Amino acid sequence: MVLNFEDLRTKMVDNQLRTTDVTDKPLLQAFLDVPREKFVPSVRAPLAYIDDDVMVSTPTAEAGARYIMQASPFAKLVQLANIQPEDVVLDIGCATGYSAAILSRISSSVIAVEADANLAGQATSILSSLGYDNVVVLTGPLEKGYASEAPFDVIIIEGSVDHVPVTLFDQLKDGGRLVAVEGSGNSGKSMIYVKNEGIVSGRRAFNSAVKPLPGFGKVPEFEF
Repeated sequence: MVLNFEDLRTKMVDNQLRTTDVTDKPLLQAFLDVPREKFVPSVRAPLAYIDDDVMVSTPTAEAGARYIMQASPFAKLVQLANIQPEDVVLDIGCATGYSAAILSRISSSVIAVEADANLAGQATSILSSLGYDNVVVLTGPLEKGYASEAPFDVIIIEGSVDHVPVTLFDQLKDGGRLVAVEGSGNSGKSMIYVKNEGIVSGRRAFNSAVKPLPGFGKVPEFEF
């Protein structure tokens, strides 16, 4: 049976996004436009639109498996960031580039950072082949962001983390927003941080259960 991916995209938007309070029209249109199936291994293309995370790389001795985030929590995170057409976005942990493609449709430009050189290469190739020319994929440690291209209007972390490093807050513009899921499993909290006059304040927006990103573990504290 030949799958109709356009129909599956429409069903994803109608059944996974609109039903979970994703209402931003440009964002919904981006999800309708970006072919999610192109960003997963071909053998998993039939699973691209399931209501779950989709694995894009298997575990290795150095790192765990990597995933494209489930559509609903990802869309809710992006909506929380209130991205404007003139914004420059830092996308941390872009994997094969799907998140960067979505962000590129609603912002001025996207700097995508990926620690896995193989995934970064795939992201660059896929994004280029599909014509997303306002995205640059860079390789580096996710927890360090990309200070040489800072400051950013918005920073999005594409997975759950134990904490958000101060270095990422330092890369926000004044008035900038950072969104992330803090905590693991069902205890994950979607957070939004806003920087005003150099001061960063944060609040919990909703609960999310998403796959973790490498590099964001808490540093052990010294105890007597």
